[in-house]
Amino acid sequence: MAAFTSPASLSFLSSSLFTASSHKTLKSVTLSRPNSLKPLSVTCELATLPVLNFSGEKVGETYLDLRSAPPETARAVVHRALITDRQNKRRGTASTLTRGEVRGGGRKPYPQKSTGRARRGSQTTPLRPGGGVVFGPKPRDWSIKINRKEKRLAISTALSSAAGSMTVVEDFGDKFAVPKTRDFTEAMRRWGLDPKEKSMFLMTEVADNVQLSSRNIGTLKMLTPRTLNLFDILNADKLVLTPEAVNFLNARYGVDSEGDSEEDGDEEEVVEEGGEPDEN
Repeated sequence: MAAFTSPASLSFLSSSLFTASSHKTLKSVTLSRPNSLKPLSVTCELATLPVLNFSGEKVGETYLDLRSAPPETARAVVHRALITDRQNKRRGTASTLTRGEVRGGGRKPYPQKSTGRARRGSQTTPLRPGGGVVFGPKPRDWSIKINRKEKRLAISTALSSAAGSMTVVEDFGDKFAVPKTRDFTEAMRRWGLDPKEKSMFLMTEVADNVQLSSRNIGTLKMLTPRTLNLFDILNADKLVLTPEAVNFLNARYGVDSEGDSEEDGDEEEVVEEGGEPDEN
């Protein structure tokens, strides 16, 4: 069975899951569990984020109050959710032919004796070019299950660990009259972002001109609450949110969230645009 490993570029490998930044306030919350089980400890990290306008000037502050796994289990929770997401995208359609499935091989290639060559009974042997494959891949289902609450805790933990590289920008959907990549890169520089670094934008709604202006920037990911996923969070160097996106995260993954809701059905595997799942 093939094993998946996270790319070396992921910030998860050098994440700040075990260290609290100076702008975070850690609160310990104890959740009661039935049947007199051991209480479950969940850490809630309150992070203050600056709010910038389209010109790059600071106009206020907002907060991000998300649930986070305890330091001793945070890395394991995030790792399990990441492996689950990556493995569930495998189509599992890779297939090879065994020696019994290869066409031909019914006739003995040459006589057993008097040729001076090694004896050969069939052309379908794995030792010959074009023959069968020994222990080759066959179509299979690679999907594995993860609890919905565990997946949500992994996303909120990853977001909490990336709070130090987050920036909140006022809604700029109406600032682009026409699609132009140069205008978008100039706006990124005003917000303190380097277009050469990996950036993830989380917006509740993406205007058409904003989508067209940013699609040619290879290091940028433009996500919505429906396409939010753990891999892009960990793979980004900078995260940019709108105030509406911050409110969404606090409502979905915050300490005061009500848990499961009807919107949880939207958390599906989304194939990245321009790519396909791995067939292996």
